Amino acid sequence: MNEKILKTKKNGMAVLLLLLLLYGAAIAAIVFGAIGMDGDGDTPQAIHLIPFICGLVWVCIGWIPMIGLKVLKPQEALVLTLFGKYVGTLKGDGFYFVNPFCTAFNPAAGTKLRQSGDVAADTAPVAAAAAGKADVNLQFPSKKISLKIMTLNNNRQKINDCLGNPIEIGIAVMWRVTDTAKAVFNVDNYKEYLSLQCDSALRNIVRLYPYDVAPNVDTTGDGIADEGSLRGSSEIVAARIRDEIQQKVENAGIEIVEARITYLAYAPEIAAVMLQRQQASAIIDARKMIVDGAVGMVEMALERLNENKTVELDEERKAAMVSNLLVVLCGNHDAQPVVNSGSLY
Repeated sequence: MNEKILKTKKNGMAVLLLLLLLYGAAIAAIVFGAIGMDGDGDTPQAIHLIPFICGLVWVCIGWIPMIGLKVLKPQEALVLTLFGKYVGTLKGDGFYFVNPFCTAFNPAAGTKLRQSGDVAADTAPVAAAAAGKADVNLQFPSKKISLKIMTLNNNRQKINDCLGNPIEIGIAVMWRVTDTAKAVFNVDNYKEYLSLQCDSALRNIVRLYPYDVAPNVDTTGDGIADEGSLRGSSEIVAARIRDEIQQKVENAGIEIVEARITYLAYAPEIAAVMLQRQQASAIIDARKMIVDGAVGMVEMALERLNENKTVELDEERKAAMVSNLLVVLCGNHDAQPVVNSGSLY
């Protein structure tokens, strides 16, 4: 179903003033008819009976047209139905008057998710209770549809990456409604639908990546191993999650503006082991760098001694010198020199 924008003029204020004038005239007619009563309390004269009845009828049913008065703020929309048939959508801020028998339809009006608009709404009952006031919006949720960009912060999920390691990940999705008719008619509840599709898309994408860079892993599907990972390629992963969600919610009239990874960590049951693994890897890398530097410094020392003819060293003395330098340069503690005042042997 495609969206149909109502071209209703913003004539709500004129209609409201007209209704108020009619109410004033009805009250005047009732007073005029009541004055025409006989002093004995008999039936009013015919000339006073008609305005009295008309005024009384209008006072009883004159509130019905007021139901058709609708006020919209910027970036709000109202989907209207007439006896179950889709009439159209009001868009744009203003004061409107529509058929009073039209009803607003929004199945997601009372749905509260962890998103920007609902987080503010959730704090309203607490503030109202503290002030000793009743929360009217909690009992009668608005049927208006927000067209603003909202942020959905789904709960953290535990998912296995491509290596089978359980991880916890959370995402924030920026979204907005672009087609109100699709949002309210194509799916049962577009907010819950979006939340479920975010969970599904997140699982589909995360299971293609390792948490950290791993050998012989293809994350792009081209058959060639690459260095993609959840920790190192977060921007690429977020873009793929956004595209996956957009494909799933296209039929619900929702546009996914952006998706971001807000939380990423190993699951608690393996977090300690993975931390030890990362520490061991860091120690190995650091030792490798120290050894490479020490070997380079030993080679430079031997070359300088040979160039300057400072001392003639045979192979046995070179081996002893290399051993001593490597011990000093690669050791974790400061060297304790030993002064030898005699022969080298």
